[in-house]
Amino acid sequence: MRSVWGLMSVLPNAAFSIALDCQLDNVPGTLGRLCAAIGEAGGNIGALDGFDVRGPVLRRSLVVYCRDEAHQKIVVAAVQKLDGVTVLDWWDRTFRMHEAGKIEVITTAPVNDRDDLSMAYTPGVARVCTAIENDPSLSHKYTIRKNTVAIVSNGTAVLGLGDIGPEGAMPVMEGKALLFKEFGGVNGFPICINARTADEVVDFVQRIAPTFGGINLEDIKAPECFEIEERLRASLDIPVFHDDQHGTAVVTLAALWNSLKITGKKMEDLTVVIAGVGAAGVAIGKILLNAGVGDVIG
Repeated sequence: MRSVWGLMSVLPNAAFSIALDCQLDNVPGTLGRLCAAIGEAGGNIGALDGFDVRGPVLRRSLVVYCRDEAHQKIVVAAVQKLDGVTVLDWWDRTFRMHEAGKIEVITTAPVNDRDDLSMAYTPGVARVCTAIENDPSLSHKYTIRKNTVAIVSNGTAVLGLGDIGPEGAMPVMEGKALLFKEFGGVNGFPICINARTADEVVDFVQRIAPTFGGINLEDIKAPECFEIEERLRASLDIPVFHDDQHGTAVVTLAALWNSLKITGKKMEDLTVVIAGVGAAGVAIGKILLNAGVGDVIG
């Protein structure tokens, strides 16, 4: 079976899509020749945006799905060769989306006048600080802890890329924060750390825990990820979730349950083979056994 990354390198897809800002001679057939050239180069037009006629020329903005970065250049070169077509600009849509990051911090309390400032900050804020000092559990009500999780990674097992370091992991952690907000309404903040050992990661997370209502561990390699998760769950009073383990296990179990409804089989009668016993494989095995699967082979 071809991997997801392998398929992405063969089929034109959004991950390698480009935008073309083109100026065309305003004569019949020019747009048709442009679209034909893109198709002959193997590009797949995903959108044809904008129609701005300016006398003898018009502008068209196109989205073209490509196979990889080399294919992007082939498509652009094919368009640049056309008579009557000028490529004013083109860009990689994925990199453009990531410029300056994918998330931002916004305020939720208005500060329209002096009274608002006195409540949001000094002197009013001191009353809230004192209340939390007397009862730390109030931090889950009167601070961002109520709906904010830390997305922590050291970049040692990022997607299918492997150990690419904390800086390289940042776009993925930003993406996870985006998913938390868009699909769950939860605020997540990416925290990529320069920490290699289990002791370093555990110590760091324990120190930042008072700021967050939960910890989402992400893309930390095995076997360290098992120790890190177990130690943090034992030492912290907030939820600790390792996405590569528990997230994968949850969706796998859900898919298996649905398949059993279709096939009419029972969980206890199954023999499940798991190809790979890394972080995801171990967690999947555990959750399937707990769900009643009769036999699991790793």
